[in-house]
Amino acid sequence: MKAAFINEPGPPEAIQYGDLDRPEPGPSEVLLKVAAVAVNPIDTYIRSGTVAMQLPKPFIVGCDVAGMVEAVGADVKGLRPGQRVWGSNQGLLGRQGTFAEYAAVDAKWLYPTPDGVGDAQAAAISLVGITAWLGLVRDAKLAPGETLFVNGGSGGVGSTVVQMAKAIGAKVITTGGNDENLEACRELGADVAINYHDSDLDEQIKQAAPDGINVWWETLREPTFDRTVEMLAPRGRMILMAGRDARPEFPVGPFYVKGCSLFGFAMFNATPKEQQSAAKDINRWLASGALRPRIDRLMPLSETAKAHRLQEEATLGGKGTLSGKLVLAPDID
Repeated sequence: MKAAFINEPGPPEAIQYGDLDRPEPGPSEVLLKVAAVAVNPIDTYIRSGTVAMQLPKPFIVGCDVAGMVEAVGADVKGLRPGQRVWGSNQGLLGRQGTFAEYAAVDAKWLYPTPDGVGDAQAAAISLVGITAWLGLVRDAKLAPGETLFVNGGSGGVGSTVVQMAKAIGAKVITTGGNDENLEACRELGADVAINYHDSDLDEQIKQAAPDGINVWWETLREPTFDRTVEMLAPRGRMILMAGRDARPEFPVGPFYVKGCSLFGFAMFNATPKEQQSAAKDINRWLASGALRPRIDRLMPLSETAKAHRLQEEATLGGKGTLSGKLVLAPDID
């Protein structure tokens, strides 16, 4: 089978595209014929060695996947050949990745794809959808009528947070870097979309949320806690999911006096049960149209190295060149 893989961590150019043996599913595993995969920042960190994890050799890159069940292991219940499924959590913690024509995946990390939802959509929502659910539902417990702020509402995670928060019933304030992205945020359901280049950005946020922000979803790699805590409502909650190397100052007194809470998490540390709960809500919202993953472009699997370079330029380089997810497929040229 064709696959995108590395033999040692390195730059995007370390990714090779070539032939590997097709995997055989173990007793608890499902063999998938891969239809679509999606790139995430964590994929680039693992490939580069920035995040050190045990890697099989050769190591197939990638976390997210959508496709069709080809075969199931002897212990697998609830999934059958011919069924369409999606999932994430591959390419992590010693597990083999998904950027190949076939993937062997433990059934506990897979979920049925709803009718009417394409494989590209399912792959694009996988990691970002589970991430958004964990932060909004499991941790912050966002409630209808509350106000949420998320930086960068047109990106992969940001656009998912916007839609999920609206599906829950919250008021959503977000930012974008240009008119096109701001309009995209409004189309996704944002109540207020502000250009983050505006000199009076904070004043506009305060005007939109005069009683403060109930849940602040931080996507910036270098958060400014003094600014954020000032704008949080009493008992406000802040979600952190970026800035692995950040060491910002923290206003301890104002934070605890307001009764605020701070949640930080990495999606791949969540249990299978937690992620299955996320998948149920995600599938319901996908089926109803309340959740529509934003895809920047569709690329052939053979261009995985190029996709990793594009993702790094956007995530680490701050170029703002992506408006959604990079989705790749084995069967396009």
